[in-house]
Amino acid sequence: MTSPVVLQTAIPGLAVRRGKVRDVYDLGETLLLVSTDRISAFDWVLPTGIPDKGRVLTQVAAFWFELLGESNHLITTDVAAMPLPEGADRGVLAGRSTLCRKAEVVPIECVVRGYLVGSGWKEYQKRGTVCGIRLPKGLVECARLDEPIFTPATKAAEGHDENIPFDRMVELVGGALSEELRERSLAIYRRGVEHAAEHGILIADTKFEWGQVDGKVILIDEVLTPDSSRFWPAAEYAPGRGQPSFDKQFVRDWLESTAWDKNSPPPALPDDIVARTRAKYVEAFERLTSRTWS
Repeated sequence: MTSPVVLQTAIPGLAVRRGKVRDVYDLGETLLLVSTDRISAFDWVLPTGIPDKGRVLTQVAAFWFELLGESNHLITTDVAAMPLPEGADRGVLAGRSTLCRKAEVVPIECVVRGYLVGSGWKEYQKRGTVCGIRLPKGLVECARLDEPIFTPATKAAEGHDENIPFDRMVELVGGALSEELRERSLAIYRRGVEHAAEHGILIADTKFEWGQVDGKVILIDEVLTPDSSRFWPAAEYAPGRGQPSFDKQFVRDWLESTAWDKNSPPPALPDDIVARTRAKYVEAFERLTSRTWS
């Protein structure tokens, strides 16, 4: 198992915008997105990384971009083909980097839910709705919805995104664009669900990001990855309880078992939690792509 790439200094002298788990380099006409092995939970970046996490996310997203055939920002994930400045560490960047077109970002997280979980389940318990959408009575945690629902959220620079009703999205970005993003997000989710089901994975929910280039709406950021989606093993699905997953649930569960107060720097992760989390990310890649991770 390789060591995690937690902090990137891969392109000396070039300005970098550092997010929780990704670094973004401005190359002029294009952007370079670098997925590190940093991992976040409860709005904190943890001091321990997950080896290969960044490469898994990059390769899963690239797989979906190709499979879906949706207009998107991807130019290449081949570092050898990227116009990188002199001094760039292509070895560190390999497998975890996406060269992409710049776009005017639509400031909405386009969330699609096929199951009642997370913040949707919490709202349903209080009001019987999810983002203002009335759902049938008597649903249990992780229940499969009759039809997937579109539940937008505002993008937060820090902290949690805020769920909003569709009418609020219309106020923010306009009716025509809102309708287009709702229909395209639902369509992509359904196609992703169909493919994943053939490989033993349920996609409980996911979020998409969209941008505009020369007036054309394109898919940006990542798509249908373990960080932007909830992936569940279909064989173990049972409504009425939390589900095992292909993401950082091991990390969340371990943190919940500690004395950490979530208001101070988080503790380092034990080796077994790191190994089990890495294994889940790799398993998701191998199932979805039918490729062996190397």
